[in-house]
Amino acid sequence: AAAENRMRIRSTTDADLGPVRQLLSVSGLPVDGVEENFADFIVAEEGNSITGVIGMERYGTAGLLRSAAVAPSARGTGLGSRLVTQLLERASAQGVRDVYLLTTTAEEYFPRFGFTRAERSEVPASLRASQEFQGACPDTAVLMKNALSSGAAN
Repeated sequence: AAAENRMRIRSTTDADLGPVRQLLSVSGLPVDGVEENFADFIVAEEGNSITGVIGMERYGTAGLLRSAAVAPSARGTGLGSRLVTQLLERASAQGVRDVYLLTTTAEEYFPRFGFTRAERSEVPASLRASQEFQGACPDTAVLMKNALSSGAAN
């Protein structure tokens, strides 16, 4: 059956909410605000189990990348990179110009996708009002920003 092991990356459905919350919890990530923004999440599915997730909260042309998690069984496979890349492509296609994220553990991971450290003062007020900024992520979290429009040829 291992040969049939095909990973599928797709938009979320309502049925994914439970498994996604469970994956976020075991990964030590906040679940606050997940349900409200679930339409802008994507998941990786292997067989009938969710092996990865990543989400976005959209605030006009700004987006907050959040809830990036890969199941322990799928770590080290490049799945996280695929999820980040897909999310950024979707965000760009939907008119998002700047993507922000808060991290306490992955500061070294995100620069390969164009993220650099940013100051909280750069963040639009609408995004600062999000649950992630209002306490789901600690004040010690590193803020990073990716200006999607800067690399685009338009």
